[in-house]
Amino acid sequence: MERETKSKNFIEQIIDKDLAEGHCETVCTRFPPEPNGYLHIGHAKSILLNYGLAKEYGGKFNLRFDDTNPTKEKTEFVQSIIEDVRWLGADWEDRLYYASDYFDQMYEAAVKLIRKGKAFVCDLSPEEIREYRGTLTEPGKESPYRNRSIEENLQLFEEMKDGKYADGEKVLRAKIDMSSPNMNMRDPVIYRVARIHHHNTGDKWCIYPMYDFAHPIEDAIEGVTHSICTLEFEDHRPLYDWVVRELEYPHPPKQIEFAKMYLTNVVTGKRYIKKLVEDGVVDGWDDPRLVSIAALRRRGFTPESIQKFVDLCGCSKGNSSVDYAMLEYCIREDLKMKRPRLMAVLDPVKLIIDNYPEGQTEELEIENNLENPELGMRKVPFGRELYIEREDFMENPPKKYFRLFPGNEVRLMGAYFVTCTGVDKDEDGNITAIHATYDPETKCGSGFTGRKVKGTIHWVAADTAVSAQVRLYENIIDEEKGVYNEDGSLNLNPNSLTVLENCRLEPALGAVQPGDSFQFVRQGFFCVDSKDSRPEALVFNRIVSLKSSFKLPKAGC
Repeated sequence: MERETKSKNFIEQIIDKDLAEGHCETVCTRFPPEPNGYLHIGHAKSILLNYGLAKEYGGKFNLRFDDTNPTKEKTEFVQSIIEDVRWLGADWEDRLYYASDYFDQMYEAAVKLIRKGKAFVCDLSPEEIREYRGTLTEPGKESPYRNRSIEENLQLFEEMKDGKYADGEKVLRAKIDMSSPNMNMRDPVIYRVARIHHHNTGDKWCIYPMYDFAHPIEDAIEGVTHSICTLEFEDHRPLYDWVVRELEYPHPPKQIEFAKMYLTNVVTGKRYIKKLVEDGVVDGWDDPRLVSIAALRRRGFTPESIQKFVDLCGCSKGNSSVDYAMLEYCIREDLKMKRPRLMAVLDPVKLIIDNYPEGQTEELEIENNLENPELGMRKVPFGRELYIEREDFMENPPKKYFRLFPGNEVRLMGAYFVTCTGVDKDEDGNITAIHATYDPETKCGSGFTGRKVKGTIHWVAADTAVSAQVRLYENIIDEEKGVYNEDGSLNLNPNSLTVLENCRLEPALGAVQPGDSFQFVRQGFFCVDSKDSRPEALVFNRIVSLKSSFKLPKAGC
């Protein structure tokens, strides 16, 4: 039992204590995104952490949109977030909520604070409020409107709701302590006038609550027991607790902060991604070079790989950075035993086997995954004319080059030994075809033991090959120079996308669906692009190469 307690993270230990002491009987968590952009890999940690805790303790998980700032919010973002959370496997059942669902209750909560003498209408401009606020070393000054009567505040706040004042003309502020060492407690603004159309409530409201006021109310209304957020909200916790305490909720939620997950050399800032989209550097928020959840899904990452990544990162109170290579390691680990290994030639050159019978085709049985026999076998057509990778042939090879060159013998994967006999060239000296002979005694699986070869190359039969576009992705950031230039602009990698046309694939890859993923032998893991691929014009994205620069730390380190 003692060892089990030590293995739990600090949030689980807090929840165990709260359950034991009767702070709550069950656990309810939530993921509360603001619908002002697409979610990224950092949000995935919060989603899976909150859902995982609810599942671990047999509790409930809510999805709630904190849509209190309609200037930046769109229905497009709402739909993308719903799709992302569902894809990650977090099940909110029938508990999909919006902060805007509670605007009436929030208004009444503000009225309650006014009646208690805990809130007042202030006429100071935003600039004056900042000036009166003070500094980290100097206390703030009280607003000259702080001591208005309760009756006057009630009337002015109602007039704010009724649209009698211009945007920014008046605000409602909590009356707490202008000398507090915590700046968030210096009479914070809790409501402002804003004539903005809301995606959910339309034009019903011309006043909107501030996030720090709305969020604890939402949690309390929904019965959230543990409001888990990132460390930048730690200084806001006293205000969170003040709101639920002053509004006298019988079962106040508890805010707990954890460290964000930072990935090295990636772009997550919404304004930067927006500019990349607007400038046409990427083809949308789901461009596979980004780390939005939509982009990772389109590139071919799986929910299981992201869960593994989040688990490896752990949950702590200390900020730290994680190498992107660890995310790549997780998708390799997830796919390597699950997906078939098929042959695709990305830079094709024709190989003609001169002594193979013209017009003959045979079907060879090849294992789908050497490491996982359960994936079975498939039949691959073989004929006189094949495609091989251009880099698998050299006329004048260096030492220890074991692939195809004049006079050398190699194995065609799953097929026969072939020996290069010559090449065809065009008038510019470019190789247009390679000629070879094959040894019919060396068929794979025949038990041939007469001699061995050092090189094995993959191939695709020319007559049945499927043509496709293949996109090779690298980091959109130039990793050697870092993310940002001195002027704050992004340090972009000019080679982040390489598009290969007329790649040749074995026929099994002709009957695929968007999102299907495979290992291309010797090339990496690839998936069918969900946005641009069509049956008559297939597009494959490279998810990740086969080589990894990441190694798991040894146990105890």
